[in-house]
Amino acid sequence: MPISFLRRAIPLGATVAVSALLLSSCAAPSSDSDGGELVWSIEGANLSAGHMDPQVSQLDVSGMVQRAVLDSLVFQEDDGSFTPWLAKEWTVSDDSTEYTFVLRDDVTFTDGEPFDADAVKTNFDRIVDPETESAQAASMMGADFYEGTEVVDEHTVKVSFSQPYAPFLQAASTPQLGFYSPAALEESADQLKAGGPGITVGTGPFELTEYTPDQEIVYTRNDDYAWGPHGETAPKIETLRVEIQPEASVRTGVIESGEADLASNIPPNLAGDLGDGITVDSIEYPGLPYSLYLNEKYGVFADEKVRQAFALGIDVDPAVEEIFFGQFPRAWSVLGSTTPGYDASLEGARPFDADAASALLDEAGWTERDSDGIRMKDGERLSARWIAWTPVPDDRAALANAIQSDLKNIGFEVVRETLEPGAYNEQYEPKTFDLTDWGFSGVDPDFLRAHLHTEGFQNASQVTDPEIDALLEQAVASNDQDQRDEIYTQLQEWNADYTAIVPLYSPSAITAVGERVGGLTYDLYGRPLFYDVSVG
Repeated sequence: MPISFLRRAIPLGATVAVSALLLSSCAAPSSDSDGGELVWSIEGANLSAGHMDPQVSQLDVSGMVQRAVLDSLVFQEDDGSFTPWLAKEWTVSDDSTEYTFVLRDDVTFTDGEPFDADAVKTNFDRIVDPETESAQAASMMGADFYEGTEVVDEHTVKVSFSQPYAPFLQAASTPQLGFYSPAALEESADQLKAGGPGITVGTGPFELTEYTPDQEIVYTRNDDYAWGPHGETAPKIETLRVEIQPEASVRTGVIESGEADLASNIPPNLAGDLGDGITVDSIEYPGLPYSLYLNEKYGVFADEKVRQAFALGIDVDPAVEEIFFGQFPRAWSVLGSTTPGYDASLEGARPFDADAASALLDEAGWTERDSDGIRMKDGERLSARWIAWTPVPDDRAALANAIQSDLKNIGFEVVRETLEPGAYNEQYEPKTFDLTDWGFSGVDPDFLRAHLHTEGFQNASQVTDPEIDALLEQAVASNDQDQRDEIYTQLQEWNADYTAIVPLYSPSAITAVGERVGGLTYDLYGRPLFYDVSVG
């Protein structure tokens, strides 16, 4: 069984942001359609919990499946450059505060509505409207920097910002900033989180025609499609059937049996055991590695020495190597190694050191021990509560167990709670936890603004540092890539010492492909793209 491991990095000089696509190797498909159905097995456990709308959801899976429906203004190539898509040309003002797009005049939504300047304005204004409750997409729109979208004429729009906003072109290439039909927005905006036929309506190569929550999504070929980013027309396959199967064993089972043609999010321990005729593609994606976020405003992590001891007390390397079968590299920075601006000098700089961790805890006053061997100070146990969002894959659960064991050895108790989304949010919103965990896919390091800025919507560590805010604001406003890289180097080195975020490993998207499938391509995060896919 062939297994391919790809590490894709965008050149540092490229201006990029949160979800890029790769189709440079994809030839424009023939106008002839082969027909047939492709069955795609995905994890997708939380889609039914209001995550069918990429303009609102923060989950990668939302953009992954809805890319079939939602096109973007521009397309990002593998080398970081941008090429036309729904916009056939554009200009950027010298200070990067105004982006003017000239749109194609031959694009229609699958409900027959024309794609025009009004549609762009309606979607962009909807994203930043507080009532939409968008977080990630609104941040990608510049958040408070966004001044508005002006309809210059029927097929020309100008997007304006109150200050230079360098990442906007890349943001405009993502499904998070993709376009819904204005009619659907007017009639069904309050239903987009739930999604469904006649609700999730875009200009894409497919139309969402059936949806059974927690079971399957059916996309049917858009026969009128003629505006793909590389001249693609209607897809070869007639039907894309997405089966929602949270259990990894089920996903591997259906690809082995032939019940599915494609299976995403295959865990490393199962990737090597699939049968003959199945190809496994593993693509390390850029972004913020899978990490632990230490809440400095709630409990024991208010003490920097405790945070530093926590990080030094985890023997990350052997745990990641063993649990992920050597497929995921250990992370040393808040930028993954395939992310522009990555600071390779941090590799190996702060390795596991139980003695140093113990010394820091002694200095912090946690010198006594209770009968369980847990450190005490002023009658309180050195204990931290870790909340995790379900479902939790088995490999991450194993990593959590290893972390708890390592820390217990230095007298640091970690109590882990796995919570359903509603219960998780009840604690996440008021930040009544000590630590939590996630990874975040992204290309432009501006995603650190969401995680480390005082006003960042994903600032789980509750960092409030005017100097860090200033650096993040300078980086997003700069047109000078060298200056931006220098700033992000400073931020990586700051976190390595301050320890607001503890990076653990850089995930890869692992996809199993059945032998019937031809012409499959991926975006930069290993998410399948179906412009030229055939089954036979």
